[in-house]
Amino acid sequence: MKQKKSFHITAAIFVGLILGILFGLFMPGRYEFLLPAVDLVSSLYMSALRMMIYPLVFCSLIVGIQGIGSVSATGRIGGQAVLYFVVTTLFASLLGLFLPKALGLGGGISIEMVEANVEATEFTSLMDTVKNLIPSNPIASFANGDMLQVLVFAIIVGIACLSLGEKSDPFVRVVEAVNEISVKIVSVVMYVTPVGVFCSIAGVIYANGTETVIAVGAVLIALYVTMLLYILIVYGGIVKIIGKCSMRTFFSKVMPAALNAFGTCYSSATLPISKRCADELGVPNEISSLALPLGATINMDAVSIVMSFMVVFFANACGVEVSFSLLAVVLLSNTLLSIGTPGVPGGAIASFAALASIAGLPTGIMGVYISINTLCDMGATCCNVLGDLACSVAMKETVKLDTVHTAEFIQ
Repeated sequence: MKQKKSFHITAAIFVGLILGILFGLFMPGRYEFLLPAVDLVSSLYMSALRMMIYPLVFCSLIVGIQGIGSVSATGRIGGQAVLYFVVTTLFASLLGLFLPKALGLGGGISIEMVEANVEATEFTSLMDTVKNLIPSNPIASFANGDMLQVLVFAIIVGIACLSLGEKSDPFVRVVEAVNEISVKIVSVVMYVTPVGVFCSIAGVIYANGTETVIAVGAVLIALYVTMLLYILIVYGGIVKIIGKCSMRTFFSKVMPAALNAFGTCYSSATLPISKRCADELGVPNEISSLALPLGATINMDAVSIVMSFMVVFFANACGVEVSFSLLAVVLLSNTLLSIGTPGVPGGAIASFAALASIAGLPTGIMGVYISINTLCDMGATCCNVLGDLACSVAMKETVKLDTVHTAEFIQ
């Protein structure tokens, strides 16, 4: 019965996505007066999802740590997830550089430069990064949407509760109650997701326009094919070989999260739906409560593909020679930049500005990139969310949780 209900929701989201694309294409003219209503519904839907991100992440992570029951096991679960995300992001960046260069994409194309003032993302030292992990004001971290600081604060509180034992039980019970409330609200929001996705994607297509979609169609097709192959081969292989889960089962269960991510371009706001999908795949809360929010923060495989892809494409189009030594620098820089890219719409723009500067591309290409960023971001967000869920499914097999909540890793 639960599987049937999940199928109906997935089908409804898919229908909403298709209708939203068609509506966005034909909205100019006859239906343009409906744009304010579409924007209103889209904003309300996104606000409903964002409302539950941090309560769910914070409470679910603390509950998960209590379930693990061991400080060392918690650290190992987090460490394994980080290693997974860094390795896949590095591989994604390499793929994004290799394919367009091998195919010669962008050669013979004339690009009209558009000026756009974008502040490039700056590299920070490892020491500064570590310093910024500890929130001096946890309330400000919640208010500013700093997911990494919220994660660290939740881990600190969860470990403190473990060390206090029974003394922390009153607080843990409150956290468990808030977690249950958050899950219930997310379950209700799921029923309006088809409408929310419809309005979100309609606004995106309308804003970019039919001419823009057609003009960059060939590049977008090549980019989407690359991401699709990455999803099927890399994530599918991880799920099947490591996670011992059939690809058919995995992709059918995660479709609600994937479609929502595609329609909203917002991986962080998709977290509540991803958590629900992970539960249906049988991933223990102790794993998903840590791996999913961590993935939404640092797992940017598809962003890495997009930025590498576009660097080579624009270099070929502008006649800029990118040597193999420079490609190696771009590869490393892209990996670091994509990991630091926020999981929000348009989060990759500043990172791409920094990468374009490193590759020696003309500043005028930023205006062109911004005009197609959302169209790239739709597929990239969907790919990233699938990567987070693939990691959770794999860790379900590599991390064994027994009845007394201790974790043993397969050597």
